[in-house]
Amino acid sequence: MSINETDDVVNVGRVPWLGVAGTGALVVLSVIGTTAGLWKVLVVGWVAFVAMAGGAVVGTRSATADTHAERLVWGYGLASGAMVTSAAVFLVPQAIGYDPRVGGFGIAAGLLAGYAGHTVGHRFVHYDLPIETTTARLTAHSLTAGVVIGTVYTLLPDLGLLLGLGIVSHKGPAGYAAARRLRRRDMPVGVVVLPAAGVGIAAILAGLLEPQSSLAVSAAVFGFAAGLFLHVAMDFLPECEVGGEVGEVAALTGDAHELLDRLRVHAVASTAAGASLVFLAWLLLAA
Repeated sequence: MSINETDDVVNVGRVPWLGVAGTGALVVLSVIGTTAGLWKVLVVGWVAFVAMAGGAVVGTRSATADTHAERLVWGYGLASGAMVTSAAVFLVPQAIGYDPRVGGFGIAAGLLAGYAGHTVGHRFVHYDLPIETTTARLTAHSLTAGVVIGTVYTLLPDLGLLLGLGIVSHKGPAGYAAARRLRRRDMPVGVVVLPAAGVGIAAILAGLLEPQSSLAVSAAVFGFAAGLFLHVAMDFLPECEVGGEVGEVAALTGDAHELLDRLRVHAVASTAAGASLVFLAWLLLAA
């Protein structure tokens, strides 16, 4: 969800206690997950938690407009490059290998479901919800990602950690951007802890279910996961244009157009770097 994951929101409530509740639930489920041997899911869930919470902490600190814009570009670029590569290398081949056609339909369904969820999610800003809208949308996204991650690792437990870590790499910049938005609207930044815990909570619960699967179901699940995470990765590609998150920050400077031109180079370099990191990690692990 990245840039669009933190669009304009309505202040419909301040519930920092939800962050405490989310963290408590993650701790309790982690103990249960440890006894069940779900250590890969636990690592991915806690890395997502630390990344998003840490990104939020950095996002609360003051920064000049051009520094903030460059951080966003590199954060989004590294995450999107890593996610595209991880989904393409570790999920797409699995889906096609189980069943080419079913896997292909799964990929299409994941892409379209990601688009539908993101688009329909904008409607929530018009409703009087009992929870602040940014937090609600981030939490829904985290829970969905967690269910998919937990299911994938349960169906194929020999998958390496590189996939999960690449997939949740976007949590850092997402937490950073969310914290900046909440802070500008005088909302409690601590609520970001709730969606930060969401990935681990849903992933552990999904892992504990231990679903039975056939080749067709596995193809559909891996295909859907690939499509969904490819959608998120494409949504995270840094768009250095007027009107986007980066453009909004750049407009705060006197040389916005010059800054955007410079940031476009950083955008290409950061996505290539993110993809290269996954490739190098794969080479090292395969050696």
